[in-house]
Amino acid sequence: MTTPATVAPPQKNILISGAAQGIGRCLARHFLQRGHKVFILDFNEDELAHTATVHLKEHLNKTLGYALCNLRSVDEIRATAKKAADFFDGHIDVLINNGGISTPFWKDGATMEDQSTIDQWIAYVETNLTAPFALSQACIPYMKVSTEDEMRKLEGPGPCIIHVSSFRMLQSDPNQEGYASTKAGLLGLTHSMAVSMAKFGIRVNLIAPGRIRVAHECKQGDEQSKEWQIEGDDAEKHATNRAGKPEDIAECAEWLIGAGFVTGQDVTVDGGVTKTK
Repeated sequence: MTTPATVAPPQKNILISGAAQGIGRCLARHFLQRGHKVFILDFNEDELAHTATVHLKEHLNKTLGYALCNLRSVDEIRATAKKAADFFDGHIDVLINNGGISTPFWKDGATMEDQSTIDQWIAYVETNLTAPFALSQACIPYMKVSTEDEMRKLEGPGPCIIHVSSFRMLQSDPNQEGYASTKAGLLGLTHSMAVSMAKFGIRVNLIAPGRIRVAHECKQGDEQSKEWQIEGDDAEKHATNRAGKPEDIAECAEWLIGAGFVTGQDVTVDGGVTKTK
């Protein structure tokens, strides 16, 4: 009895926002190592340059492209989507909306009672919610299956969009209104977009990470040779006996990209923390 040959998955063109460090950087590395083409964007020029020209330099200008982008500027978002499409020769298969404000609390210990938090609230909304909507919208022309005939001939799982939210969409600590609200807003955006994008052949899903330790996924982490490690009471708080690794999110994203019958769904990747006291 012969064993069938393993067929490598076709190369995909993957655009990832917020990919200079943290989960986004791991996502980029994960898909590059699996032979896909990746375009990353971020607003942090120093971290972005390091990731593209040092951390992932072996892929640069071959299967990796990058650009600075302020996610609070719709004009920049649209221009950067065009740059990515040009790098991919006009077609985007996957968009991962990972970029956003990752600090969950109001600055300087402020509470909701402090009226000065309104500026931070606006920043959360524009970065964590408006930007994923705008970037998704900008990518539609480069992702959509344009005719019914093409839809019928579509092979494989087809194009998809993944929003990266947070377990804080389900469970919040005090003084996280801006962060928790916008991460929860992505859930509604996912549901609505999944229905609206069906006519374009584009699936839309959401990943909600829990506590993912990413201190090593940055320029300083590389320079200091940091590695992922358990911190504090991670083991006690998680049913998996550890906090998350960025690779946990990358593996979930890879599954969703290939899951052609899955759309409008949210997957919480939190080691069971939302199910424990």
